[in-house]
Amino acid sequence: MNLTIYGSGYVGIVTGACMAEVGNHVICVDIDAQKVESLNNGIVPIHEPGLDELVRRNCAAGRLQFTTDFDLGVRHGLFQFISVGTPPDEDGSADLKHVLAVARSIGERIDEYKLIVDKSTVPVGTAAKVSAAISAAIAKRSFDNGYDGTFDVAANPEFLKEGAAIDDFMKPDRIICGTDNPKAAELIKALYEPFSRNHDKLILMDIPSAELTKYAANGMLATKISFMNEISNLAERCGADIEQVRIGIGSDPRIGYQFIYPGCGYGGSCFPKDVTALVHSAKQVDYDAELIRAVENVNRRQKEVLLGKIQKHFGDDLSDLTIAVWGLAFKPKTDDMREAPSRVLMEAAWDAGAKIRAYDPEAMAETKRIYGDRKDFTLCDSASEAVAGADALVLITEWQEFRSPDFAAVKELMSQPVIFDGRNIYDPATMARLGFTYYAIGRQTP
Repeated sequence: MNLTIYGSGYVGIVTGACMAEVGNHVICVDIDAQKVESLNNGIVPIHEPGLDELVRRNCAAGRLQFTTDFDLGVRHGLFQFISVGTPPDEDGSADLKHVLAVARSIGERIDEYKLIVDKSTVPVGTAAKVSAAISAAIAKRSFDNGYDGTFDVAANPEFLKEGAAIDDFMKPDRIICGTDNPKAAELIKALYEPFSRNHDKLILMDIPSAELTKYAANGMLATKISFMNEISNLAERCGADIEQVRIGIGSDPRIGYQFIYPGCGYGGSCFPKDVTALVHSAKQVDYDAELIRAVENVNRRQKEVLLGKIQKHFGDDLSDLTIAVWGLAFKPKTDDMREAPSRVLMEAAWDAGAKIRAYDPEAMAETKRIYGDRKDFTLCDSASEAVAGADALVLITEWQEFRSPDFAAVKELMSQPVIFDGRNIYDPATMARLGFTYYAIGRQTP
């Protein structure tokens, strides 16, 4: 099948490469000519395990192409996927200007039936706006090829985890699609059949339900995280151990162990933006989403917990302090720094006068892009270099290489053996035995 994907960001590249991998012919359209050239040469601008190889293989096979040519894109694909960004607007709503700009551009060029698929994360009602924008553009045109102006719009939200996106796409646990036309439903079934061979993963529903499902899923996962962070703060104050509490409640199959790990807050491109957008969407229909607002507020407060622990130990003025930071990306296996807890910690520590020495296996270039050169900031080439001369080590991202370091060497390199563990990956008793002053999230200091 022929597919066109508008937007060569995270979702667009993954979708395009995976669709091409199963034999489709995919053209990805983007306005950034430099990015397009790099992608056609197999250079992927994001870190996602396996994605570089997938893009290179399918470009070489002629199944995947990147272009700035919008006319070519509209001609090429029966399926027209909209995968552009929907950044948060000032009021917290999802900014749909890029989505609607693509819709208008399709309407200005379409001359045969197309199925337009919203892949971007968008609020309820967006498909109707996309349809209206395309219809308005078509209404201004005349056709001499017999085209009657028909098209369909479907909602097909993505559920990709950064760091595992290819597996998520190739072996999905579900494929959500909203459509109001049986023809569109049959086309979607045929397109996704290669990804449903073991059993049918496709869940068809009405368009508003599909749009809401994406926000509801991320809202639920964010709720579990914020709930555990709330309980971890309670555990610290009442003498309980959140790790024992986590095991106790996770053993209940109705709760499970996924997404109940306490820490220093969630970040990334999805949860913060989608939770905020869900709150705004509720306001638009005159409903106060009180629980979702609380999830957002707890997460914002949780990102400040590590600094609070540091200042409780060293005092509010951190002018003479050098802090080592392990982990800058918002999660392992990505270089994504959007809404990362590391940014909150570092910016607040700088305001308090501290110097930062930081290391991350993948996010160094992105960190450099965001912060540039600072006298109070050193990006290090290794974890051991980061802790050299540091008064404290703060672990923020639980990369595998941080899980079992040579603590004797770490202690010898540090000026003071103090660790603040934002992900609870170390054992408090072991840290005490090794001579560290150790602080975690929701755990008691020996």
